[in-house]
Amino acid sequence: MNPGNVFAHMIVSGVVQGVGFRYFVYRKASQYNLKGYVKNLYMDQVEIEVEGDRGMIMDFLKEIKIGPTSAHITSVNVQWDEYKRKFDNFDIRF
Repeated sequence: MNPGNVFAHMIVSGVVQGVGFRYFVYRKASQYNLKGYVKNLYMDQVEIEVEGDRGMIMDFLKEIKIGPTSAHITSVNVQWDEYKRKFDNFDIRF
């Protein structure tokens, strides 16, 4: 087990639904070799749970704060926790 691995729970707010945001997150998570999921919540919010190397999650987070060109991110709330080994891959949940 990598001692640099962590878990992060994120709530992303803004124009993040109907703009390809979940697919953007999925591609970025794959690029950074992260595991977890992304799903729409209520209006204007998306939830992300992700596990992996802390440095990779930090880089992933920088890209999430920008999002795809059609999105407009107003806030990203992140809660960090210890690595949980909850996920085998990264999924888009509906």
